[in-house]
Amino acid sequence: MDREQFLAGEAPDSVVLYLADSTVDDIDTLAERSYAEQAEDGVVLIVPGERGRALLPKLVGEDAMEFAGTAMRNESHVDRDLAGGDCPDDDGEGDHEAAFVFAFAEEENEEVGGRYEEGDVIHAYARCTCGTAYSDRWVVDGE
Repeated sequence: MDREQFLAGEAPDSVVLYLADSTVDDIDTLAERSYAEQAEDGVVLIVPGERGRALLPKLVGEDAMEFAGTAMRNESHVDRDLAGGDCPDDDGEGDHEAAFVFAFAEEENEEVGGRYEEGDVIHAYARCTCGTAYSDRWVVDGE
């Protein structure tokens, strides 16, 4: 499984974790894993859902679903490659880079309505280096 497959909605049972170089101590060891892809400023892990949810607290100290709940309170842009985003608190001063991103896909569900009847939806949650958590959602192959 790779990131492109995930972003195309082909892996609804997987999660993606982007970790900036500055977020974890031994990023090189993570990057060597078979489920890892090197990103410009970090590494992207594509792992089965439950394993990914369990991995987040081990790597960054936050429970995946609690973090998602917090991030949902601030909507902002998460890069479509899941390796960055736009902090809603970026005032042009200080460091505002994504420290990590946690994402999963939800399959199309016409019964729910809204964007969920348009196709599979990517849910992405980011933590900025300033500490702000934010979220974004989009329909696969759409905005």
